[in-house]
Amino acid sequence: MNNLVTDILAPKTNLQLKIGLYFGSYNPIHIGHLAIANYMVEYTDIDQLWFVVSPHNPLKKKNNLLDDYQRLELVHRAVEGDDRFRASNIEFSLPKPSYTVDTLAYLKEQHPNYHFKILMGSDNLENFHKWKNYETILGNYGIIVYPRPGFDPDKVLVEKNITMAKDAPLMEISSSFIRKAIKEGKDVRHFLPQKSWEYLEEMNFYR
Repeated sequence: MNNLVTDILAPKTNLQLKIGLYFGSYNPIHIGHLAIANYMVEYTDIDQLWFVVSPHNPLKKKNNLLDDYQRLELVHRAVEGDDRFRASNIEFSLPKPSYTVDTLAYLKEQHPNYHFKILMGSDNLENFHKWKNYETILGNYGIIVYPRPGFDPDKVLVEKNITMAKDAPLMEISSSFIRKAIKEGKDVRHFLPQKSWEYLEEMNFYR
């Protein structure tokens, strides 16, 4: 497995950057994730996007969830060579279960010159008020919302620090669809970045 360079190991810098944090299990990462990420770095004000791989919650059943570092490797291979993106294992070393507000506080401590924004789907926005210390997140960090199919942005009250990416492409590809298709023996190589697909095939995942 590659020697991954993550935000934990990144050198301190005085460079001012706007970082978009794209949380997910990435089980597996697919072209829908990459399309959304590409849109965000090109059409919003963020400079770099970090794919934050969510660790397995020990209090929940694992089901079809790959090992944390296997999913991290899939993401790393997907973004390798693109300086706009980074694979992040930041939550692997934090207390479980992971809370976004705690992750943000740790990242801000490690990178005081960075301004962090959360990328979230419109489905998560509807339940955002249930997140731990959501007022702190809303007050101190930006949120960029990308639409899910069927979402009506005009019905959501947009508050300060929440930006709606209304023109972002709608993605209906899901990791669960890919896992099911692989289990059924379908060839879904074009639903994943090539290097991620090659690793998935090499390791015989989801069979």
